Amino acid sequence: MAKTIFPLTLLLSLLLSSISLTLAADYPLSTKSRWIVNKSGHRVKLACVNWPSHLKPVVAEGLSSQPMDSISKKIKEMGFNCVRLTWPLELMINDTLAFNVTVKQSFERYGLDHELQGIYIHNPSIVNTPLINAVVYSLGRNDVMVILDNHKTVPGWCCSNDDPDAFFGDPKFNPDLWMLGLKKMATIFMDVNNVIGMSLRNELRGYNHTAKDWYTYMQRGAEAVHGSNPNVLVILSGLDFDADLTFLKDRPVNLSFKKKLVLELHWYAFTNGTGQWKSHNVNDFCSQIFTKEHRTGGFLLDQGFPLFLSEFGTDQRGGDFEGNRYMSCMLAWAAEKDIDWAVWALTGVYYFREGKRGVVEAYGMLDANWHHVHNHTYLQRLSVIQPPHKGPGIKHNHHKKIFHPLTGLCLVRKSPCYESELTLGPCTKDEPWSYSHGDRLEIKGGHKSCVEGETSVGRSVKLGKKCTKIKRISATKMHLSFKNNDGLLVCLDVDSDNNIVANHCKCLTGDISCEPASQWFKIF
Repeated sequence: MAKTIFPLTLLLSLLLSSISLTLAADYPLSTKSRWIVNKSGHRVKLACVNWPSHLKPVVAEGLSSQPMDSISKKIKEMGFNCVRLTWPLELMINDTLAFNVTVKQSFERYGLDHELQGIYIHNPSIVNTPLINAVVYSLGRNDVMVILDNHKTVPGWCCSNDDPDAFFGDPKFNPDLWMLGLKKMATIFMDVNNVIGMSLRNELRGYNHTAKDWYTYMQRGAEAVHGSNPNVLVILSGLDFDADLTFLKDRPVNLSFKKKLVLELHWYAFTNGTGQWKSHNVNDFCSQIFTKEHRTGGFLLDQGFPLFLSEFGTDQRGGDFEGNRYMSCMLAWAAEKDIDWAVWALTGVYYFREGKRGVVEAYGMLDANWHHVHNHTYLQRLSVIQPPHKGPGIKHNHHKKIFHPLTGLCLVRKSPCYESELTLGPCTKDEPWSYSHGDRLEIKGGHKSCVEGETSVGRSVKLGKKCTKIKRISATKMHLSFKNNDGLLVCLDVDSDNNIVANHCKCLTGDISCEPASQWFKIF
């Protein structure tokens, strides 16, 4: 029996009708200085996860393992409010691929029979539909925003300098076709409220990339998207695998429209060179990276532009020595800057990656069955940077949080019965901390109390009336130190039960084998 292929316009109209009407109240989004805001002018922080859809067979990953609505609900349950959905340019410039190839045909083309059977079981409604991504509408039904990211030209894994679509003018990167594809994608999702942004191109790179060509083509691409869909945020990536936006410091982007521009940056452990986190003292190197991130992109926040950390992450299986060091440093930076972000990646397992079937994503938020959280501790660490802490419309109580990046927890009082004792607890607990100019770390409220210095090495740190001076030392300023009653310089540390104790300050400088993260506390 012949299978029906729905016309694209009919398919879109059917899917559009299913989007939750609750989305309409706050969209479209725009920018206000360094903040992304809704129609009411209140901040909307992007706390996103990358959902790859740019590999062969050009279908959002995971749909052979779970119903798309189950995945969308899981995204929401994990605390994400947004998905950066990747797509290849050929989906828009190759009409055969876009409109005449069904999901079934695409899986059959690559011999993915087992995966196709999974689609029949979990998502039978998409089997005979075109490849235009239906998950956008599933995400909309679950109140999850979408950023459409043009990841590359030809479907497949990304990225290297040798790719034929690395930069404008490369054999597989025709700027005119690229702009045509952007216009088509922008137009298709014109009236889809939860599509709040378009990222013009992922990780521009290669042996011929120049800032001059970046300005020429990225500005034209931005105008093309805005002209086709003035509702979406226009998100521009930098050079050198999106690790470099330095060229914007002295020459801002020149566009005809306002309040829609967002810049994006990527930061992984390997962004700074393989082996660097292993061959340096972690405090010294993390401090250097803080400085570098400001130079390569963070300065844009000071200039009044939103900065979107659209890719970061590490191996969640626990064996990534450099990644583990990097992650504590990165989370401290992200928490302090209260930056918009998207972690790589949602993926449990890929259909077909680099010629292999069923490749597990070590960086993935979900397990191989796309059902359970891969690493709950990792998700907990992200949870502190999911909500906004400042910006337009955000209630300010002027309290500080004392964040422990290694655990994703914050410094709190142990319990109402033991108010003098300190431990780590959820950062959602509103503890009225202040860090005064007199270097006092104190709890304000009915009975003001502060961190005391009357303790010995290895013993609990407590609150009381005899305040001690707390100094932020080491290059990162994340060691909180004081002199105890024995006259020794000690630092706040965490024991095996997450209680706060005083220990000798460790790894302050020089030693490359030492791990300081248990003594890192970020005040923000």
